[in-house]
Amino acid sequence: MLSDHRPVPTIAVRDLDRAREFYEGVLGFSPTGDAPDGVLYRAGDGAFLVYPSAYAGTNKATAMFFPVHADRFDAEVAELRSKGLTFQTFDLDGMTWDDGVASAGPMRAVWFEDPDGNILNVETSPESGA
Repeated sequence: MLSDHRPVPTIAVRDLDRAREFYEGVLGFSPTGDAPDGVLYRAGDGAFLVYPSAYAGTNKATAMFFPVHADRFDAEVAELRSKGLTFQTFDLDGMTWDDGVASAGPMRAVWFEDPDGNILNVETSPESGA
């Protein structure tokens, strides 16, 4: 059954070289090897694929999120800011914002875009020990 296999998130990009500069240079991922039509990156105990597509950036929802332990959240956000990333804000019931950081109860989160407009999210979560 599919539930026995680890899924691999896939992120569509217009320009693979530009995407590599962002995912490797800005976010600090190391490629685990080239896929037939993209680059595979290791993240924690999983991986994600970045591949070229004419449909890059058309998803207006979160494409991928990274659960971060609450004790590391502020450091991760500071690192992202130091790389020049700006965070998105939006209206959502029960959520408050402070300098681009969302809070809802114990959960804290930021959202940002890659160069093609794919939305990425970093947040504390029960799975990350928040």
